[in-house]
Amino acid sequence: MVPFKVGSVEVKLTPAAPVDHPPASSKTVELEAGHRKRPECRPLPTPIILDQDQEITLRDGAKIRTDIYRPKTAEKVPAIVMWGPYGKSGSGLLNISFMPLRANIPEDKLSGYEDFEGLDPAEWVPKGYAVVNVDSRGTGDSDGDILWWGTAEGRDGYDAIEELAKLPWCNGKIALAGNSWLAISQWFIAAEQPPHLAAIAPLEGASDPYREDSFRGGVPWTTFSRMITSTLQGRNQQEDWPSMVESTNTTNDYFEDKRADFSKIQVPAYIGASYSSDIHTVGSLRAFEEIPHESKWLVLHATQEWYDLYTPERTEDLNNFFEYYLKDIQNDWLQSPPVRLALLRHSKPAIIDIPFDDLPWHLPSAVSNKLYLTPDRTLSQTKAQPGQITYKAHTSEAVTFTYTFPKKTTIVGPSTLFIDISAPSHDDIDVYTHLFKADKTGIILYHDNIGIPNTLSAEEKEKLTTNRLFRYHGPNGVLRASQRNVSVERSGKTWKTLSHEKVQKLTPGERISLEIQLWPTGMIFEEGEHLHLKISGEKIGLPGLPQLGKIPSRNKGENVLYLGEEGEARLEFFTIDV
Repeated sequence: MVPFKVGSVEVKLTPAAPVDHPPASSKTVELEAGHRKRPECRPLPTPIILDQDQEITLRDGAKIRTDIYRPKTAEKVPAIVMWGPYGKSGSGLLNISFMPLRANIPEDKLSGYEDFEGLDPAEWVPKGYAVVNVDSRGTGDSDGDILWWGTAEGRDGYDAIEELAKLPWCNGKIALAGNSWLAISQWFIAAEQPPHLAAIAPLEGASDPYREDSFRGGVPWTTFSRMITSTLQGRNQQEDWPSMVESTNTTNDYFEDKRADFSKIQVPAYIGASYSSDIHTVGSLRAFEEIPHESKWLVLHATQEWYDLYTPERTEDLNNFFEYYLKDIQNDWLQSPPVRLALLRHSKPAIIDIPFDDLPWHLPSAVSNKLYLTPDRTLSQTKAQPGQITYKAHTSEAVTFTYTFPKKTTIVGPSTLFIDISAPSHDDIDVYTHLFKADKTGIILYHDNIGIPNTLSAEEKEKLTTNRLFRYHGPNGVLRASQRNVSVERSGKTWKTLSHEKVQKLTPGERISLEIQLWPTGMIFEEGEHLHLKISGEKIGLPGLPQLGKIPSRNKGENVLYLGEEGEARLEFFTIDV
């Protein structure tokens, strides 16, 4: 077998999860109005023609399988493509039922024909679109080995879009849509510039999975990617992303191939984002910042991504976007603000859809703020006297610094923690940090990403809120000291991107200065409410999903925080008036 290489790097492969059905054969059927995939699913409101397991041939001769749902009409229609590896039309191991309480999406709200993290044909075909669910290369009965993003998947997407545009029912205009992997793949397909791609709707997608997830802050974490690996079904192999991450502590051609190049995206883009994701937020915001044209819109909402995907508000907004670019309907889409932002109040409902001309922390009206860490564990607007705080870095012990807001304050965007630190007995340090909001009495507050039914018991409700799927406290950050080198060419206006091109070990006891970036946020603090900054050697806060559990500390012994003078330990953040 010829080794699979990306640049100079040979890619490790691992078997896909086995497919549990006989090889598919193509067929076309009519699903009548009122048809239900299962008794508990949403009925179809109109007849739908289903071209099931249709083959599309790619440039190397590989054939991939698609399910095409289209209106029963002689008129040509545009297509919306869901490109992913999870099993088209809900046929895979991973779906919304895998999540606690189905992310509060009732089973009768969806037809069951939707891809996981994709649009529902029952909703979109009656609106005059074909919905195309693709089993990407290697998935299900599609030929080849499963690709994990990158330029190779982009080329596959180019070929598929151009083949779909030739089909007799298609009007020649095709869009991409979906969350998470279905969003990440859009960056790479759009960068290939297929002529018949008219628009994309990446509704939350990491743009650099190496730096934004599996090696965030230079700390390898493959628990999530290994879980995903176990769910991807195919008849051959798949890229072994977790093993690739674990095989090195510096970047290479393989990982850089997985970093989206937004300068090549020319089509209009409807970008979704949320604060609750611990994977996709930075990637979505970087996309809006770096896509080089003006036909781009960002909606940073106040809920969880899957829950948001099927809300009437998202459907209506997305339909206006698609009508304008896929159907040439002259609606009022171009009057939409470039950015619509939600601000969280934690103890009260969020304020949503606040319009801005740009990311608000990029605007001249944004104010940069500094709060200094003091030896008495407060955050102060004035510089602190010199002092030290020692904490046990190999445990969950956290050092907390508190600030009381003298007036109503709105924090937006990324924040950065500047600290001087040493490890007396070790040559490296992992630092985790987290911002929390507390009320006037010091009780930690939270924002509910998803409504929790009142029919649940108190015990059931509490179990649901032990992960970021349902509950958000605030942003977090992480940095491994030896990975602190910044890549100037990859960094944006307010986000410094780590290079991971070299490892800079410490001398035990050496005092070094670190800049630890925290995920972007949008939080309103009322007068008298508190900001809590926590620093620890172990990840603070809730896991993204209940299946992921805790990230154990890799530190040894104690760390020393140095406060006052030299680097001046401080927290920097942006505020705006709303």
